[in-house]
Amino acid sequence: MLSIFAIPKPFQGEFNIIQRNAIKSWTLLLPKCEIILFGDEEGTKEIAKEFGTLYLPEVKKNEFSTPFANDIFEKAQKIAKNDILCYVNADIILMSDFLKAVEKLKNEENFLMVGQRWDYNIDSEINFENPNWETELRERVLRDGKLYPPTGIDYFVFRKNLFKSIPSFALGRTVWDEWLLYEAWKRKAKIIDATKIVMAVHQNHSYLTKNGKKFDPWRTKEAKRNLKLASGYGHCFTINDATHILTPEGLKPAPKMSFLRKLEIIPYLGFFVRQRRKFTNLFKK
Repeated sequence: MLSIFAIPKPFQGEFNIIQRNAIKSWTLLLPKCEIILFGDEEGTKEIAKEFGTLYLPEVKKNEFSTPFANDIFEKAQKIAKNDILCYVNADIILMSDFLKAVEKLKNEENFLMVGQRWDYNIDSEINFENPNWETELRERVLRDGKLYPPTGIDYFVFRKNLFKSIPSFALGRTVWDEWLLYEAWKRKAKIIDATKIVMAVHQNHSYLTKNGKKFDPWRTKEAKRNLKLASGYGHCFTINDATHILTPEGLKPAPKMSFLRKLEIIPYLGFFVRQRRKFTNLFKK
């Protein structure tokens, strides 16, 4: 039914626990999904063997050893056995509601399903042997977790060949995910917000370099390069730009894009429209 692909960080420290939790949750989805793990980071090969997933170590990287998003997406679309694919960040726990949402879209030809994530602190491995692990996790997340704003996009569900030409974005270094929504919109795909029926749990973590130093992914050379490759913020959509909303009753049209939002997308002109909006919002506070 679905091929899930991801590229984990090294299985060290907190990421060992976080990524084990995430990948294990994917293996428990029913019907069973094909899972493809990319990259040669420490522990990935061993985890792929332990969980019985496909493993592809060779990934193109930039001079900072950050993987290129286009390389991963191109390879996944070539080797995946299923027609519907899902890229997901390796810190995201997926539960049974996820495949139920994908099932609702099986007759859609041209779509991209995304959704807001729930941020939650998890510092130990989940006991997946507990038959109630999912119910208990949902209750804790609803009580103590926090729904992240629509700017964060941690999973993408789409049919093969939706993305035919992705720029060489540095994965995880801002705007690459938001550009994918813009590209899907440009290709006239339905951008579907599944937040109402999918709880995707993001396990909170620090942002560290391989040397163990904290960094802000928005303030790096890679982030600036990504923005340039995206041709500016006008080509960066958020979940608020979804064309459709997935509800328990099915797929429904989202509110139409406002005229002002359409102006923001136009190259050059969009910059001045966005600056005006920032200036106006300043005086509303």
